Amino acid sequence: MLGLPTLVVALDIGVLFLALPHLSADLGASDVEQLWIMDIYGFLMAGCLITMGNLGDRIGRRRLLLIGVTCFGVLSVAAAYSTSPEMLIVSRALMGIAAATLMPSTLALISNMFRDEDQRRIAIAAWMSCMMVGSALGPVVGGLLLDLFWWGAVFLLGVPVALLLVVAGPVLLPEYRNPNPGRLDLTSVILSLATTLPIIYGVKEVATGHLGSALVPVGAIVVGIVFGVVLVRRQLRLPDPLLDLRLFRNRAFSATLVSQLVAAGIMAGTFLLVSQYVQTVMGLSPAEAGLWLLPLGLSIAVGSQLSQLLVRWMSHKAAIAGGLALSALGFLPITQVTPAGGLLLAVIGGAVLHLGTGPLFALGANLVVGSVPPERAGSAASLSETSNIFGSTLGLAVLGTLGAAVYRSGMSDVTVPGVSPEAADAARGTISGAVVTAQNMADATSLLRAAREAYTTGVHVAAIAGAVAFLALAALVLRAFTHQRRRPTAATVETVGTA
Repeated sequence: MLGLPTLVVALDIGVLFLALPHLSADLGASDVEQLWIMDIYGFLMAGCLITMGNLGDRIGRRRLLLIGVTCFGVLSVAAAYSTSPEMLIVSRALMGIAAATLMPSTLALISNMFRDEDQRRIAIAAWMSCMMVGSALGPVVGGLLLDLFWWGAVFLLGVPVALLLVVAGPVLLPEYRNPNPGRLDLTSVILSLATTLPIIYGVKEVATGHLGSALVPVGAIVVGIVFGVVLVRRQLRLPDPLLDLRLFRNRAFSATLVSQLVAAGIMAGTFLLVSQYVQTVMGLSPAEAGLWLLPLGLSIAVGSQLSQLLVRWMSHKAAIAGGLALSALGFLPITQVTPAGGLLLAVIGGAVLHLGTGPLFALGANLVVGSVPPERAGSAASLSETSNIFGSTLGLAVLGTLGAAVYRSGMSDVTVPGVSPEAADAARGTISGAVVTAQNMADATSLLRAAREAYTTGVHVAAIAGAVAFLALAALVLRAFTHQRRRPTAATVETVGTA
């Protein structure tokens, strides 16, 4: 039952990768609007996770879960029937806020229901596997829906699951809340949003380069940093802080969150580039692309389960760092794909990449929620999910725009005859724009060849950057997890090193 909310969130993220070209063409979304459609959901979910985790500790984790999943189902219908890019962006934004209630509530409930560290680790691995299987099935089911229905149908996938949870949740799930929660500091809630959103906006605009001047996005980043400093200073003074900064004194705890953030970002960005590659470069239909991409999601579920076996024979540090090094090797086949072929290489590389991250996410989540008392599990779970979701959405922006920048550079001198200047600019801006423009050209062979070559080069650059980052993460884990200890507890949060 606790795997259902993660399945809902994962399905919603997975299907959008394949639906993006179709909804963009139907709604007339620009490349900037496409990025906002992809990113706004995750950015707002990440921005609200800490608040929702704390709120669940206060009003009850089951209650917050049921409220959130109800809103999520209603907003999914609104997204499915959007009539403009703006309406879809707003619907996705509200869905992100609703989704922020789901992940910390379920992870905190697992922490409450399974007090034994070994049982909790196995339960979290199963929970993580549900999420990854949902991510894997999302493109497959979404691809089939796109072949049979309009693009909005992909957003309706989570509605039946939401209905099932609303009906069965009150019967099957226990309720937990902090008996002495303290006061929820609304000023801290506002400061957390004022920190997160301007920085996100600034990073996106600097990366895309759509504004003529860098003054506005850089100014937004500075504003976000200033609010962040104020937020941190306030948390250090409050008796019941929204964000317990004392947890970051533990080097393994901090390294885990940083590793999850970076790894999730690189994985999401790579999946976006690979999914677009198999459709726009290889020319597969959405259903075919979904089937080819199925091993990527399944492999991280396998890695999560294998981590439970690995820790029987090696330390947590060795399992996590070894997995990250394996993931770095997964980028090698991706650097060898070509516009004329390489589908199998892309899938193998992506599967190895995802397989190696299984121990990080399964064992890392156990470390985070096992490092605090049960009454603070929601707050701790929100930190883990914030790093994962914020990393994923930031990775979509950074790697997506890195690939787009390489694409635009490769297409800058390409001529597009016989179409309007706007259509020519669209073809040079994104590969999906090139595909749409090619449909209105008498001979689009040279345009499509140039677009595929430019896009493939962007995939190569992103893969090299990802490999370097994963090797750096493996080194970080080896350095931070300095002590060997089997069971982390709240009492040992200051000294634990390898849980």
